[in-house]
Amino acid sequence: MASILYVASDEGVVTLKSEDGRNWKQEYHALKDWQIPEVAVAPNAPNKVYAGTRGDGVWMSEDFGATWKKPCYGKRGPGKVRCLTFDPHDPNTIYAGTEPIDVFVTHDGAKNWERLDSVWNIPWVSTITYPVAAVEPHVRDITIDPKDPKTMYVALQVGYMLKTIDGGKNWELLNKNLDCDVHTIVLHPDDGNKVFIATGGHDARKAQAPGRALYSSADGGKSWAPMAMEFKEEYSVPLAVHPTKHNVLYSAVANGQPGQWRKRNGDAQAFLIQSTDTGKTWKKLDGAVSQASQSFVESIAFDPANADRLYAAQRSGDLFGSDDSGASWFKLNLGVPELSDMKTAHA
Repeated sequence: MASILYVASDEGVVTLKSEDGRNWKQEYHALKDWQIPEVAVAPNAPNKVYAGTRGDGVWMSEDFGATWKKPCYGKRGPGKVRCLTFDPHDPNTIYAGTEPIDVFVTHDGAKNWERLDSVWNIPWVSTITYPVAAVEPHVRDITIDPKDPKTMYVALQVGYMLKTIDGGKNWELLNKNLDCDVHTIVLHPDDGNKVFIATGGHDARKAQAPGRALYSSADGGKSWAPMAMEFKEEYSVPLAVHPTKHNVLYSAVANGQPGQWRKRNGDAQAFLIQSTDTGKTWKKLDGAVSQASQSFVESIAFDPANADRLYAAQRSGDLFGSDDSGASWFKLNLGVPELSDMKTAHA
């Protein structure tokens, strides 16, 4: 059995393969003309991967990324895709978040898509702006409750979060005591009322938010409390719960935001952090990726065959692995293009 890494990059999708989790080789590199913000692997089908392109909708491969097709070619569907999420209750249902803001859903593996117009029933959505002129407001993340298929959270950039408890018919704006720049939403596997978010610290830098990069909620998003206040850094993207040790969380934080990093020659001053008490306290993972490169960490993923093996991917294309839940790290020398996302599979 082999481990598979699907890497979404500014130059397409790269498929990496390893027999031992440490020594990797590139199998395929496809869709090179497209920026790929996110990839999604079909549940129980490691050969089937979907790629959201920033301009040509959702593409699919059924042979580990060797060849690709657009299932909804010639039909209505998402265009500039920013995020892709499988419904954990139905392997044929996929949600796509786009730029500008829209949420699409397919129930047949991306052949036909439906736009959830109900998102626009929230007046706030039409007022959202984005601080960079070349980028429109967009959906950054979509997360579905693993216990309840009708409960879903949507992260808006830059405009807080939306929540539905009826499968997208009606929505609620969650905007109390959290940063408006929500990047990633994670639900606790055992309790859907426990919600964790990673933010860009947009309000924190203006002293208009109670926390910095990370927040948690114990009541399904009604109220929020800051996390990781041990660190001054206020920017984060990746956030993950250990697959079997659900009290263990991982994230990465950085000093400032991308515009400031560019002024520091790309130095995000980033590092990985870990909590072993469900987010109450956090510690820096010494010896992790920040020791080798100051590029920001975009993604954290676990090996499906070994829960203590995880990988961290940096924007620069550098990938790192750990066989001991993050206590020590090794670098994967692969020469991957600048990346935005990473998913694991086992075949």
